[in-house]
Amino acid sequence: MNIQENISLKPFNTFSLDKKARFFTSVNSREQLIEALIWARNLGIEVFILGGGSNILLTQDINSLVIKIEISGIDVVKENSEFIWVKVGAGENWHNFVLHAIENNWAGVENLSLIPGTVGASPMQNIGAYGIEVKDVFHSLRALNRASLEQKEFNSEECKFGYRESVFKNELKGKFIITSVTFKLKKKPNFNLDYGAIKEVLAVEADSELTLRAVSDAVIKIRQSKLPDPKEIGNAGSFFKNPTISKDSWLKLQQTYPKIPGYDLPEGMKVPAAWLIDQCGWKGKRFGEIGVHENQPLVLVNFGQGDGLEVKLLSEKIQQSVNEKFGIDLIPEVNFI
Repeated sequence: MNIQENISLKPFNTFSLDKKARFFTSVNSREQLIEALIWARNLGIEVFILGGGSNILLTQDINSLVIKIEISGIDVVKENSEFIWVKVGAGENWHNFVLHAIENNWAGVENLSLIPGTVGASPMQNIGAYGIEVKDVFHSLRALNRASLEQKEFNSEECKFGYRESVFKNELKGKFIITSVTFKLKKKPNFNLDYGAIKEVLAVEADSELTLRAVSDAVIKIRQSKLPDPKEIGNAGSFFKNPTISKDSWLKLQQTYPKIPGYDLPEGMKVPAAWLIDQCGWKGKRFGEIGVHENQPLVLVNFGQGDGLEVKLLSEKIQQSVNEKFGIDLIPEVNFI
């Protein structure tokens, strides 16, 4: 185990914020993870778990041991005539896993192409895009109990998945560290093309039969047209969740704002946060080294030398303006550190 001191976390977060970790180490196995946790416990040092750094906003230096999860591996653990169960290390890059699945004709995750982050974070956030969420392909996960250092397996019901939610963001927050996730994928595709512009992109580019690769390429093209590449400009993707309000509240807003979009859900109406932010005039606004992306108002950006506290304050101003105009509370997807 290699413990480093006073390490910049700029390369390890997609906002590209230059905050320091008091101590830093990376682990590529459950045994190394346990060793690092014991090291910190013996010295009375707090622990911060880092995955791909794609869903965090660093507002300060971290006076802890930062453990970067780099547990790898993609292994078939079971299969039958219809399905294949694939166990994936928590440190695997999510998009690389999606591409691996496509190469092996494992269907189910193609709509989730190009989502940043690691596999270990995917069930925590219940990541989703274009009509698919991780819960739709999830089978189980293994996680290490921080207190007992024992491993526990969680099934889908135990994860309590919701919209960008799971038990690991609520009652079990900070109590477990995910080490692997097992997905149940299909051998025969059941394409989901009804969300967003996937059909339109496929129609424009149609020159062969529909394939997993074609769907993935369409999703990638759409995402690249809307979302900035973190390698070019610091960001964490969608900063806020799309809020859900009651049908009555939406109908009342529609009287004042006839063009307000809404998607009917069992629990109410989902309203695109990007539309709300745009209507409040934030799209493309720049404030020194931070701002709101010019093409996608749901994305807050660091132009190079921005600070996490500045981004946090900007997000709070956006929340306040949306609440004042529409009476809707925006909830960040990004975790403030």
